[in-house]
Order: sequence, then structure tokens, then C-alpha cells
Amino acid sequence: MKQQYFHSVTLDTTRCKGCTNCIKYCPTEAIRVRSGKAVIIKERCIDCGVCIRVCPYHAKKAVTDPLDIIKKYSYKIALPAPTLYGQFGPGYSRERIVLALKQYGFDYVFEVARAAEIVTNATERYMSNKDIKKPVISSACPAVVRFIQIRFPNLIDNLLRIESPMEVAAALSKKEVNEKYGIPFEDIGVFFISPCAAKVTSVKEPYENRKSNVDGVLSIKDMFLPILDIMKKQDAITGEPFSLSSAIGVSWAGTGGESSAINDGRRIAVHGIQNVNDILEEAVQGNLDNIDFLEVLACPEGCLGGPLTVENPFIAKVNLNNEIEKIKKNQAHNVLKKHENVDGLEWKSTVEYRPILKLDDDMMKALEKMNKIDAITEGLYGLDCGACGAPSCRALAEDIVRGNAKETDCIFKLREKVNSIANQLHQIE
Repeated sequence: MKQQYFHSVTLDTTRCKGCTNCIKYCPTEAIRVRSGKAVIIKERCIDCGVCIRVCPYHAKKAVTDPLDIIKKYSYKIALPAPTLYGQFGPGYSRERIVLALKQYGFDYVFEVARAAEIVTNATERYMSNKDIKKPVISSACPAVVRFIQIRFPNLIDNLLRIESPMEVAAALSKKEVNEKYGIPFEDIGVFFISPCAAKVTSVKEPYENRKSNVDGVLSIKDMFLPILDIMKKQDAITGEPFSLSSAIGVSWAGTGGESSAINDGRRIAVHGIQNVNDILEEAVQGNLDNIDFLEVLACPEGCLGGPLTVENPFIAKVNLNNEIEKIKKNQAHNVLKKHENVDGLEWKSTVEYRPILKLDDDMMKALEKMNKIDAITEGLYGLDCGACGAPSCRALAEDIVRGNAKETDCIFKLREKVNSIANQLHQIE
């Protein structure tokens, strides 16, 4: 039975012009152009959102929940990703953003940055186990986890098996509200405000738990203008005191935030899916055996460059650093809180290899098809021009063997055939 995959990244065929930009940048070769329109191969897609950024016609989009989904619950909790703080200029503090969320309609706000602190503590405990495989690879970016599942299965055991800050925040916020106000769990809705399409997928099809603790995912793009409009009308910060997270938790939004919070060991922080691919190649080859922790984020500048953000990632980085500097001046939020209980945060599910190159269930037939792919690739021109609708000549060869394309989809092979027919007709004359 063919496995079904949920994906948040979708295609609007009415906007697609078949320009082939997306196929050239997709890190898993998950896109083809057929009959003048892009086609996403679900088994290969990791919802990294690269195609959303590079499509000049905005034909790729991420499907998030509509804003009015919060009306389904009588008590609503907002989980703002720390990336949200980088979307606004220095005049808009965290306190103002949190107040705006409450004025928008949320009853409670639980910073994902608070949960990031807890995950940091759990990670340090995890890293103290001498039996774990090194380098330990961060699992906070769901696009990278999916990437490893389909392209680097040998590194699955290196993944940090600790729940993401989003999941931890969702579980803790429900518990906190239930204990503080006596609200029944079934009346509480928890909504993550996300910079990332892959987070939507990880909620709808979780790999950490059998079921996500999050009830809905709202995009930062959708929330930005309503929050900004509310903040422009604010008179003063009022209401109950808000326990803000430390600089360490907020720093998770940018590259190096997670790894810099770990006190011991050699650490590397990498952002951008192509750079992630290169560093994972190094890990597979055994060139990172002297590295303890690897922070890998699919988007440029980390979550600040997510496809559901509004602000330029470099400007957002300045905005975020401005907020972090303000936090550091406040000693109360300058130190990572050593939370008492970091137990129970291990994954409840198992991340498994998702083969995308399986050509046949029969090993001998699969080998035969692989030999055919090699032979067809050898007969092509090796230009990887993309004119055929596949990202590379080898990808076209694979499509041909799978029955999804033909050799004359290559314009150079088609020209050869046309010239051959023309020569034959000329000889007949």
C-alpha cells in the first residue's frame, strides 16, 4: 500500500507558468514541470519552502490554518515563535507584541522561547550520555528531519530525540492554564504562530509524538498586520505581569541560538538547505567525528528567513538582536532558568527512513532499472538545463525508467530525432 503524505506546501496551477525556477532549487528534486505546469512529488517533498521563495509567480504557497480557527475554542492560547519579535522595529517590544496578541483575542500567551529554555536544559542532559552518537544533530527544524529521513538515513540515529520547543510549549501551556484557572483541557485551544511551512506539516503529521499538542498553526504573514494595527493604537502596557523568557530562549530564532546555549562541546551552526546538505555530507563521510552538536536550519538566517515571515531576514536579525540586548540589560531575564523537570520530553514515536529511490520491490528488477538509469544518463548531454522539466539529466533518466517521461522530453534528443527524420525524408526524395 502506498504511503500517504501530508504537505503544507502546495501548488496553485492557475499561477504556475512552468518556468522551471523551482525545479532548479528544490533540494530533494521533488518538482517536475509536465505539460507546462509544475508537479510536486509528495514522497520527495520536505516542505522546506524553498520553492515558495524562488517562484516569481507566487504559485507555491503554504497552507496554514485560517485566523478564525481560534473561535472553535472557548479558551485560546497563543504560542508566538521568537521569530515574531524580529518582524517589528525597535519601537515594538515583546511586551507590546504579547499585549497585542491578547487584545486580538487570545486569552493567554505562552512564549515558545520559554520552552526553548527547557529544551536547552534537556539537551544538555541528553548530551551528557556518553553512549549517544556524535555529532548530535538538532531536530528543531522539521524540514531538516524530513531531509535526513529521505536523503541521509545513516544519520537518523544522530538526531536529538527531544521534543521541539513548539510541542513542549503547547503541552506546558495547556497544563499551566488548567492548573492556574481550572479551564478543562477540552476547552483549551493552542495555536502556534509560525514562520515555517514545515511546522504545519509536523503538526498535521508529527514525528515526535503520535499526536501533536498544537491545535492550529497560524502564519506570521497572516498575523503581522492585525498585530501591527493593534500596537499602533496601544496607549500603555496594562494587565497582569508577563513572565518573559531569557535571551537564550529568544536567540533560538536565529542561526546559532540553539547551539550557543549549550555550554560544553564543539558546536557548528549551519543555515540554508544547500549548506545543510553539504554539512550532512561531511557527517556521513565521518568528517565531523570531532563535533559534538550540529545545529542545522533549512532557512537562510534560521527561522528568521522562514517562508511565512514578513521582514527581510537580515533586518529581522537586527530587530531580534536589539530585543536580545534589552533582555541582557535586565538581569532577571539574562540567565537561563534551570527548570526543575525536563523529564518526559523524549520522542514518543520513531523516525524512520523514507526511501524515495526505491525502483522496485524485487531486488533484481531494481538493479536492472538502476542499470537502465545509468545507461540513459550516459546517453544524455549532461547539461542539467531543466528544459525537459526535470532538475537534472539523471532525474530525467529516472523518470523515463519509472514511465513518467520519455527520452525526447530532452530538447537535444528531440532535435536529434527530428534531424534523423529529416535526413531520411531527404534520402527518399
